Amino acid sequence: MAMERTAVNPVTWSEEMGFNQGEVVSGHTRTLYCSGQTAMSDDGKPLHDGDMAAQVALSLDNLEAVLGEAGMSLGNLVRLNVYTTDVDLLFQHYGVLASRLGAAGVAPATTMLGVTRLAIPTLMVELEGTAVA
Repeated sequence: MAMERTAVNPVTWSEEMGFNQGEVVSGHTRTLYCSGQTAMSDDGKPLHDGDMAAQVALSLDNLEAVLGEAGMSLGNLVRLNVYTTDVDLLFQHYGVLASRLGAAGVAPATTMLGVTRLAIPTLMVELEGTAVA
C-alpha cells in the first residue's frame, strides 16, 4: 500500500502561512504529525498574554482539536515536544498538561526545550505532537 498524506486543519488561517495544523500519514498504520500548537484563537490571534497556565490549557485544546479532526484523541499521542520561553514558569503550571495526559491514560515520549522566543513574541509555550492509530 502506498503512503497517503491528508491535511488536517480544523481552522484555516495556517494554510495562508504555508503549513497544516497536522498531517495524517497512512499506509499500514495511521500517523498524525501535528504542527506546534499555541494559545491562538480560531482566527489566528494570540491569546492570554503573560498567563502561562491559560496558554498551556489553550495549546492543549488546540492540539486536541487537530487530533479530533483526524479521528484521534490525546490517547493516541505517542510523542510530545514542549517548547517554552520560561522553563521555570512552565514547571509551575505543568500540572495542567500532566493531568490532561493522565486523564487520557497516556504518558507520551516528551521533550521540553527552553527557547529564546516563539514565532509570536507574546506566546510562551508551544506543543508539538505525534499520534498513531
